[in-house]
Amino acid sequence: MINIAFRLLLTFNATSLLVIIFLVQKGYTLGHFLADAGCLGWLNHLPNAVSYGLYLLVPLISTGLSIKLSSRLGRDAFQQGEVGSIEHANNSFLPSYLGYFFVALSIGNWETLAFVYAILFAFTFLSQALYFNPLFLIFRYEFYNITTKNGTAIFLISRHKYKKPDEVVISTAFRINNYTFIERGE
Repeated sequence: MINIAFRLLLTFNATSLLVIIFLVQKGYTLGHFLADAGCLGWLNHLPNAVSYGLYLLVPLISTGLSIKLSSRLGRDAFQQGEVGSIEHANNSFLPSYLGYFFVALSIGNWETLAFVYAILFAFTFLSQALYFNPLFLIFRYEFYNITTKNGTAIFLISRHKYKKPDEVVISTAFRINNYTFIERGE
């Protein structure tokens, strides 16, 4: 159960920037949403950048929470000599993720946003995607494609800077799904 909740949180983290870009592109500020709340009328006088910064705090805090909660996932280990190859994956997923930004910029209304977001969320969650979230980079995490000696392809999220397969010795890696692990590096 914790694994499904965690995967839902990771999916939200990975897709929420689509909504933020839509809000910024349309110029929706907190004052727009809270215009009818009399005691919050002062929000209309804040610079738009304050609203946009607060919007960005939501997925940042959520990503930080997901890192904290990862300690409740199942545990695995990577022993010396178990990894056959390693490839740094930070840059390989960024172009796909930037595609979300371009989609968000072309969305014209709330109904379209809801429809596109629901489909994107469902596909990301159900596809057992690698949960690439560029916000992990802010928390100093790196992304790696690893192939074990027996040929299993694994996606690793880690704070360590691995360069060679024999460097990957992990006493505790938390299992997000059968092919995705996070090493918290505490």
